[in-house]
Amino acid sequence: MVLVRKACRDGGSFRSWFWRECFEALVLGESMSQERAVPESAVPLEEISSWPEELCRRELPSVLPRLLSIYQHSDNWIEHIQILKIIVEMFLPHMNHLTLEQTFFSQVLPKTVRLFDDMMYELTSQARELSSQNLEIQSTLRNILQTMVQLLGALTGCVQHVCATQESVILENIHSLPSSVLHVIKSTFVHCKNSESVYSGRLHLVADLLQALFKEAYSLQKQLMELLDMVCMNPLIDEHDDILNMVVVIHSLLDICSVISSMDHAFHANTWKFIIKQSLKHQSVIKSQLKHKDIITSLCEDILFSFHSCLQLAEQMIQSDAQDNADYRLFQKTLKLCRFFANSLLHYTKEFLPFLSDSCCTLHQLYLQIYSKFPPSLYAAGISKAQQEEIASTFLVTLSPLISQLLTFQPFVDVVLDSKLELPCELQLPQCLLLVVIMDELSSRPEDVQALWCTESQVSEATARVSLLKAIFSSFEQCSGELSLPVHLQGVKSKGQAEVAVTLYQHVCIHLCTFIASLHPSLFPELDTALLNAVLSANMITSLLAMDAWCFLARYGTAELCAHHVTIMAHLIKSCPGECYQLTNLSILLRRLFFFMAPRQQVEFIQKFPPKETENLLLWQYISFQALPAELRKQTALEVTRAGTAWCMKWLGSNRTLEELESLNTVLSALLAVCNSSGEALDLGQQTAIKEVGSQLSILLNVKLVIGQPYVQQTLSLLLPLLGFFIQTLDPQLVSQVITLQTSLLKLEPPDHVRLAFLDFLSSLGKLFIPQTIQDRILPSLSSVFASLLADRNWLLEQHSLEAFTQFAEGTTHEEIVPQCLSSEETKKKVVSFLEKTGFVDETTAARLERIKQEKGTFWEPFAKVTQEETKMSSLQPCVKRARHELPSEDEYRSTLQAATEALEAIELLLQKSPPPDWLLMEMETLQERIDKLKRQNCSGRKQLSSTFPQPLALHRNWPLSDAQALPLRRAVNLCTAQGSPPASQVSSHFHW
Repeated sequence: MVLVRKACRDGGSFRSWFWRECFEALVLGESMSQERAVPESAVPLEEISSWPEELCRRELPSVLPRLLSIYQHSDNWIEHIQILKIIVEMFLPHMNHLTLEQTFFSQVLPKTVRLFDDMMYELTSQARELSSQNLEIQSTLRNILQTMVQLLGALTGCVQHVCATQESVILENIHSLPSSVLHVIKSTFVHCKNSESVYSGRLHLVADLLQALFKEAYSLQKQLMELLDMVCMNPLIDEHDDILNMVVVIHSLLDICSVISSMDHAFHANTWKFIIKQSLKHQSVIKSQLKHKDIITSLCEDILFSFHSCLQLAEQMIQSDAQDNADYRLFQKTLKLCRFFANSLLHYTKEFLPFLSDSCCTLHQLYLQIYSKFPPSLYAAGISKAQQEEIASTFLVTLSPLISQLLTFQPFVDVVLDSKLELPCELQLPQCLLLVVIMDELSSRPEDVQALWCTESQVSEATARVSLLKAIFSSFEQCSGELSLPVHLQGVKSKGQAEVAVTLYQHVCIHLCTFIASLHPSLFPELDTALLNAVLSANMITSLLAMDAWCFLARYGTAELCAHHVTIMAHLIKSCPGECYQLTNLSILLRRLFFFMAPRQQVEFIQKFPPKETENLLLWQYISFQALPAELRKQTALEVTRAGTAWCMKWLGSNRTLEELESLNTVLSALLAVCNSSGEALDLGQQTAIKEVGSQLSILLNVKLVIGQPYVQQTLSLLLPLLGFFIQTLDPQLVSQVITLQTSLLKLEPPDHVRLAFLDFLSSLGKLFIPQTIQDRILPSLSSVFASLLADRNWLLEQHSLEAFTQFAEGTTHEEIVPQCLSSEETKKKVVSFLEKTGFVDETTAARLERIKQEKGTFWEPFAKVTQEETKMSSLQPCVKRARHELPSEDEYRSTLQAATEALEAIELLLQKSPPPDWLLMEMETLQERIDKLKRQNCSGRKQLSSTFPQPLALHRNWPLSDAQALPLRRAVNLCTAQGSPPASQVSSHFHW
C-alpha cells in the first residue's frame, strides 16, 4: 500500500523508473519468471510505444511472453494497468483470433478481475475517511478511481478488437472474456449505486470520477452486448462447458439488471431486451440449463416496480391539470417501460412454457398484485379516470394474453385452483376477476381444456385442486366489501345501446351464465355439483348467484331439463330434516324454477305431488301460484285451500299437542302462499274458510305460549299476515285482541321474526275503519306498538317499520293516530328522512371506503382462521364411513304389526265400555287412509324391488295387510259409527301446549 501511495505521488517519475527497470531486466535476461532468455537485439520499452504496426507484429513472439510473465508475477496495480494497455493497444491487433483464449485471455483476465476486486475493496474501505481536509486520502481514492477507469478502458479495447475480427465468434474461443467483463461491470454498477452511502455525504469530492467510471462501464457493456450478438455455439462440438458459459453470461446480465433498474431505465430495458434475445437465440441448447424461475421472478419484479412507479406518478398528477409537464412525460415513459416488460414476459413465457412449472405461483401473484392496485379494487391507488384508461389501454391490454398462454398449462391450473389458497383481503377481488377471465377464455376452448379446469384433482398428498366452478363461488363469497360498496366494472356492450358500468355481482353472473352456455355436456355433472353446493351455502349472496345461474340454465335448456331440476328440488325439500338455511335456499330456488316450467310439465308436477295430500303441502307452501295458467291456478289453489283448512279444522278438534305444531305451521304457510299469489282465484267460501281457521287459531294464542315456544312463535308469524288479507272483514274484537297481544309481547322483547310479522299485520290496518266503540282500546295500543317498532335499533326492523308505518299512514282514516306514533324527535327525523329518501348518516366516499375495508378485514380474518382449522382437522382425521343401509328384517315387521294389532284391540274394548269422543271417527278414517296408502306403496314397492331383485324376498311375502290383521280396525270403525258422536257440550278442549 505504501508502494501504491508513493506511485500515486511520484506519477511520471515512477513510471520512467519502473519501465527502465523492466527493460534492464529484459535485456539482462533477469525477468521475474526466468522462463526464457532475452535476445541480444532487445530494445528499451520506451521505444515500444512508438513502434510502428509492422514492427509490433514482427516482434510479437519475442516480446509478448515476457510482458505476460511480468504481468503475472507483479502485485503493483499501476504496473498491471500499464502492461495491460501496452499489450492491448500494441500487440493484441496482431494476435491470432482463434488462439486468443489460450495465448491471452485465459492468462490475463483472471488476474485482471482480482486486481479490480482489490482496488474496489481498497476504495470502499477508505471511502469513510474521505474529507476535504484529508488531502492524502482524497488523492489516493481519486488515483484508484482513475486506475479503474483505465482498466475498464483496456477491457473495452479487448472487446472491440474481438468485434472487429470477424462477423461470427465461437464462444469457446473467447469464453474468459464475457464472464470477466461482466463481473467487472456489475461490481462497478453496484459501487455507483451505493455511492451515496459509501461516501457518506462527501460524494462531491469524487463525483466526476465516479461518473467517468459509470460511463466507461456503460460503454463496456454496450460493446460486450455487440460482441455477444456475434457469438455462436460450435455446431460440431457438443461442449457442456460452452453451454454453461452462455448460461453464466445470461444470468450475469440478469444480475446487472437488478442493479441498474433504478439507475437508468433505458439501459435497463435494453439489457432485458438483450437477455430475452440471447435466450431465444440459443434456446435449443440452453433451455434446460437456464434458471427460468430467476428470470421470470426478476422480470415480474421489474413489471411491478414500473407499474407502482406509474401509479405514484399518476397520483402526483391529480392536482395538476397540465398534460405536458415533467411528471406526465415521465409517467408516459414509465408506462411504455411497463408495456415493454409485459411484452418481454409474454415472449419468454410463450417460448419456455414447459420449463415454467415452478414459476406459476410468481405469475399468478403478478396478476393479483397488479389488479389489487388498480380500480375497481378497494385498495387501488387514487388516480384520475384519464390515467386509468391510459394504463389500461397501454399496459393491461398488453398483459392480458398471458392468461391465454397459461390456460393449458396444468401447473398453472394447480396454483390458481389450489384448495388451500388463502389470499389477503386486497387480493381476493383480483382472484375473482382472474377466474372470470379464465371462464371467458374457456368458452371457446375444446372439451379437454375445459375438463382440465372444471374437474377436481389430487395434485399431491398435501395439495388438492378444486374445480373452476367451485372456485368462482368461493372467491366471489370473499368479495363482501366490493359487493356492499358496490364497485363497478366495465359493462357488456349491447346493440344500439351505450355501455353501462355494472356491479361486481352483475359482472360475475353474466360471465358465469355465458360460460355455462358454452360448457361441454360431459361436464354437466361438475356443474350440477357446484351449483347445488353453492345454493346450499350459508352465504346469502353466494347462494343467490348460484340460483341466478341455475335459473339461466333452466331457461337455456329444454323444458324436460327444467322439469327434472324442479323435481330434484322438490325431493330435496321433502328430505330436509327440519328448518335450516339450506331448506330456505332450496325453497327459493324451487319457487323461481317453477316459473320456467312448461304447462305440460306443471301438470305432471301436480300429478306427482298432488296438493290435496297434506304431506305435499310442504312443497306447495314455497310455490307461487302465479306461475300456473289461470285455470290450473284456480284448481290448484282450491285443492290446497281445501286440504289446508280441513287439516286445521281437524287439528282444532283434536288434542292440539306440540308435536303437531310443525305440521300446522306447514299448512298455514301453504294457505298463506295461496293468499299471497292467488288470492283473486279464491271464491268467497274459500276465503271465509281460511279466515275462520285463522281467527280460531288466533284466539288460542297468549303471551306465555308465544314467549315460551319457538313453534308457537312461528305460528303467530304466519297467522298475522294471513289475517292481514282479511282485515276489512275481521271481527273488530279479534283485531283488538291481536293488537293487545302485540303490545304485551313487545314488552318481553320477542324474536325479530315475530316483530317483523307484527309489521305485516300493522301495515294492513290502514285499510280498516275501527268502530267508535272500540277506538279507545285499539288506537292507544296501536300507536304504542308503532312507536316501539320505529324506535328499534335493528337496521332491518327499522327499515320495515318505516315502510309499514308509511303504508299505514297513507291509507288510514284515523289521521289523529299518526302523530301519536312518532314518540320522539329522533323518530320524527327518521320518518322524514325516509319519506324524502335521504340517508340517516352523512358519510364521505373516502370514509365509507375505509370503513368497508376495515369491516372486510375484521370479518374475513376469523373466517380464514376457522377455514384453516377445519382444513387441519380434516387432514388429520380419517373420513367417517357412511353407515351401511340395511333392509328391515322380517322380525321387525312382525313385532311392529303385533303392536298395532294390540292397540286396535284395546280401542275395540274401550268402545264396548263407553261412547267414543267426537274426534275418534275422524282419526279412524285418517288411519284407514294411511292403511290404504301403505297398500299402494306395497304394490309399487313390489314392482320396484322385483325389478331390482329378481329373487323373492321375505319382505314381499310377509307384508302385514291381511284381512285377519285388519279385522280389529274394521270393528272399531263400525262401533264408532253405530254409537255416534256425543253432544258438543260433552267435548272438552285439550290444548296441551
